[in-house]
Amino acid sequence: MGDPSDDLFEAEIRGHHSMRDHLLDLLTDAELSFALPGRNPTLAGLLVELGHLQGVYSHSFATFDLDWDHVEVEPPDRSTVAAFRTWFGVQDAAMKAALERLSDADLRAERIDRGDGFVASPFVQHQIYREAVYIFYGKASVYLRALEIDAGPSWAAWIG
Repeated sequence: MGDPSDDLFEAEIRGHHSMRDHLLDLLTDAELSFALPGRNPTLAGLLVELGHLQGVYSHSFATFDLDWDHVEVEPPDRSTVAAFRTWFGVQDAAMKAALERLSDADLRAERIDRGDGFVASPFVQHQIYREAVYIFYGKASVYLRALEIDAGPSWAAWIG
């Protein structure tokens, strides 16, 4: 068995990100410009929000500070599925690298300052990140329904 922090990314986070990759497989470049009524972002904007979230969490694993203003990797200049796929690949590499620097003891030590006196271990931080990713998937599901895109049985099994 490898380093525990590597196992955390490969065994846990990679699986959560697999649904993001599945979503990208379903979409066309044209569908990225779709927006729901009201003050909702385009589907591309929603993907950017997810990428920024991932960057904030990657940075927190590296610095032990949750900085909502941090931008780990700038979003793609053009909103294409291929550009998002590349961008998320870079984001994944940054998160994996941040986690690989942590020992098993580091994963369990309450060190990440989330603000307002909330300090979490990197392991708990990953669990909070996972919940945020699934909130994103819930939002993405609404966009898929509005676009009349069937995400298939794997989406239904993981997301609902």
